[in-house]
Amino acid sequence: MTGVPMSSLSRALRVAVRPHGSPAHSLGLRSQTSTAGPTSEKSVPYQRTLKETQGPSEGAQGPSRPLPSSASVVVIGGGSLGCQTLYHLAKLGVSGAVLLERDRLTSGTTWHTAGLLWQLRPSDVEVELLAHTRRVVSRDLEGETGLHTGWIQNGGLFIASNKQRLDEYKRLMSLGKAYGVESHVLSPAETKKLYPLMNVDDLYGTLYVPHDGTMDPAGTCTTLTRAATARGAQVIENCPVTGIRVQTDDFGVRRVAAVETEHGSIQTPCVVNCAGVWAAAVGRMAGVRVPLVAMHHAYVVTERIEGIQNMPNVRDHDASVYLRLQGDALSVGGYENNPIFWEEVLDKFSFGLFDLDWDVFAQHIEGAVNRVPVLEKTGIKSTVCGPESFTPDHKPLLGEAPELRGFFLGCGFNSAGMMLGGGCGQELAHWIIHGRPEKDMYGYDIRRFHHSLTAHSRWIRERSHESYAKNYSVVFPHDEPLAGRNMRKDPLHEELLARGCVFQERHGWERPGWFNPQGTAPVLDYDYYGAYGNQTHQDSTYSKLLGAEYTFDFPPHHHVIKQECLTCRGAAAVFDMSYFGKFYLLGSDARKAVDWLFSADVNRPPGSTVYTCMLNHQGGVESDLTVSCLAPGPQASPLAPAFEGDGYYLAVGGAVAQHNWSHISTVLQDRGFRCQLMDSSEDLGMISIQGPASRAILQEVLDADLSNEAFPFSTHKLVKASGHLVRAMRLSFVGELGWELHIPRLSCLPVYRAVMNAGAKHGLVNAGYRAIDSLSIEKGYRHWHADLRSDDSPLEAGLAFTCKLKASTPFLGREALEKQRAEGLRRRLVCFTVDEKVPMFGLEAIWRNGQVVGHIRRADFGFTIDKTIAYGYVRDPSGGPVSLDFVKSGEYTLERMGVTYPAQAHLKSPFDPDNKRVKGLY
Repeated sequence: MTGVPMSSLSRALRVAVRPHGSPAHSLGLRSQTSTAGPTSEKSVPYQRTLKETQGPSEGAQGPSRPLPSSASVVVIGGGSLGCQTLYHLAKLGVSGAVLLERDRLTSGTTWHTAGLLWQLRPSDVEVELLAHTRRVVSRDLEGETGLHTGWIQNGGLFIASNKQRLDEYKRLMSLGKAYGVESHVLSPAETKKLYPLMNVDDLYGTLYVPHDGTMDPAGTCTTLTRAATARGAQVIENCPVTGIRVQTDDFGVRRVAAVETEHGSIQTPCVVNCAGVWAAAVGRMAGVRVPLVAMHHAYVVTERIEGIQNMPNVRDHDASVYLRLQGDALSVGGYENNPIFWEEVLDKFSFGLFDLDWDVFAQHIEGAVNRVPVLEKTGIKSTVCGPESFTPDHKPLLGEAPELRGFFLGCGFNSAGMMLGGGCGQELAHWIIHGRPEKDMYGYDIRRFHHSLTAHSRWIRERSHESYAKNYSVVFPHDEPLAGRNMRKDPLHEELLARGCVFQERHGWERPGWFNPQGTAPVLDYDYYGAYGNQTHQDSTYSKLLGAEYTFDFPPHHHVIKQECLTCRGAAAVFDMSYFGKFYLLGSDARKAVDWLFSADVNRPPGSTVYTCMLNHQGGVESDLTVSCLAPGPQASPLAPAFEGDGYYLAVGGAVAQHNWSHISTVLQDRGFRCQLMDSSEDLGMISIQGPASRAILQEVLDADLSNEAFPFSTHKLVKASGHLVRAMRLSFVGELGWELHIPRLSCLPVYRAVMNAGAKHGLVNAGYRAIDSLSIEKGYRHWHADLRSDDSPLEAGLAFTCKLKASTPFLGREALEKQRAEGLRRRLVCFTVDEKVPMFGLEAIWRNGQVVGHIRRADFGFTIDKTIAYGYVRDPSGGPVSLDFVKSGEYTLERMGVTYPAQAHLKSPFDPDNKRVKGLY
């Protein structure tokens, strides 16, 4: 709506907080309870929009150009992601790609975006993605087309009103040094000098990034499509998609066949869903679930402000507002805890806006006026309230849908589609062409969600609301969601809850985090932080314990986790690992499949268990897991399914189980292996008993000889545990003598209680994943998607022993590893210890001989050695191979929040490097 009849932001605030029943409607305001619909007037704060560019006229009927009969790729949606994906497909050499836009380019959500680009975020992958977007928009496109995209480099300023917020910014600054992103921590006085109109009286400090800036969505998308069409791509506007035609191949696999429109069909094997808030509707056309919700997101544009010209853009996270330079004015927006859901997404909503609900938006005004006081007397030129899509974990949805081969997603960008679009468009194009992205995109991959969650509307709604409401919250290392909890509980949940378990959530599963000696801490139903008339939980023990975790220091219960770790090292601990993924791979081609899938030789005699990796074509690690060879049997049970041919039991980390399942399924389909992949994750529980006393404890429970001779390391057997049949595996993920028990669901509780009873006299305790994190990093065991990712090779990660390179057996990724080994490793994963007792969590910069050579992927405190331990990949600044001598010869420091700490590099685990304890030698 344009020309709002109010003199200033402060007046808007006064009006919005009037008691109910006041005549707010006389000023053109809408009440919160009204159903907000699209307005007929559109106001967007740009000098030009695509309305002024050449294209279909207001009354145009039919597509802007004839539809081709076929296309190599069809991109649906002409917003930021659609245009970036088309551009990168064309740039990577794809001919015949087509973009279909139902109206005109940017007409959905892109046209009204604020267009901000901040280079620093608390994720190394996102820093790389943002850097690529910036290169494309500020340099590449203009060089290719001669057109200016509208990029303005006016810098970015992050505001800290307290120490924790400034600590978070200092973490970003340290990470930025590993990627060459210039940033500076400024004092309040220095901030005032940079931004004279700012109130700095309540500031703790700021982070200034001089090369941040602003993008023009119209100019960017116009230039992207100009560059793409010059390389043979086609852009067809005014052509709504009406259906996705699917066919089933000879193996029963659903694949994309064609895109249908009102004006004809395009045969294609590949569709990319870049439809923004309409992506869920496009997904339904193909039988694909797209877990996002549409919400109203708003900002206002002020009248002219004297002295604001050339000021940096501002994010005041603690006030939950942003201030974007708009020529000689400001755009003011933010994220509230009661956003309006767009319940019924309209099909025909082009260049559309909603009336701004001042009751919702007013909460941002006070923070904006406090930060830039001149706003109190500045008029409002226009309001912009449009739809945006938000996802359950505040991360985009990318990659091939598990339900349909050839159907890719590029949507759900949580109002960050412009700034992440270039990096994600490039990765999505590489994904389509080469079968996977260049960078590790697991955090964005649609396969990260279990299928039970993507079909659960309450979970999607709750989690998406929380991700919106916490958009500007400090990102603490051990934060957990409060929304969408208790979706998937294992058989021991209630028992462990009664014993004080404080749970973590990992993709729907409730898994033990640590055990609170003060009593129970149940996770309560989501209260929407008091929004929408909900009552906030006043006495939630879980929320209070979680709040204590909101620190970059050691948490108050640091000593509790220490006790769990030291008891495991000194006596024994039991870990509930039931949330692990548990798959069977069976059938006539199972042996061929495992030979190709796994980097290690898993074809051992039945009873053997092998730790291995699964790789991609580039040699990156898609997973690490254990594979157990099974003996065939005629009778089926959860522990021993009936099969003919060969059979294998796979145990994978529960947080990545869906990703593993999808990767295996894709490889089986692509190679045409005739075997069955079965998911028994819900049918089996799993407990791990670890420590010097584990053998003595389990000898009282299991009807098997547990001696080294009778039950060697890396073997498994079907045995009775207190009368219940279980599969016992002698394995360890913490570096101790120990066994895993894989147990049918109904037997989990009695077996667990029998173990606890037997362990009472040996000092057995419950322990959680916080202890596992500490114990495993102490031993040097890798965590997938922390220090081991899909763009890391096992050679770089120190896992060459998992690769059957000495044998002649082909396996997925072998050629890439052989090439890497011949050329030399360009980076290596290195263990560091820090003598000073200081907490580290990852993202710290690694300095070698005065130069930044990488950053820390994972860090934790090792209680047994009483030191901070950190793992990160080290590069040679000259670009050459990283030899062991290079690693050993350097002097290292780790930079935490701008302060460096001397560190010692290790080529072996600092704890029990000879693996004596795993062998039972104490």
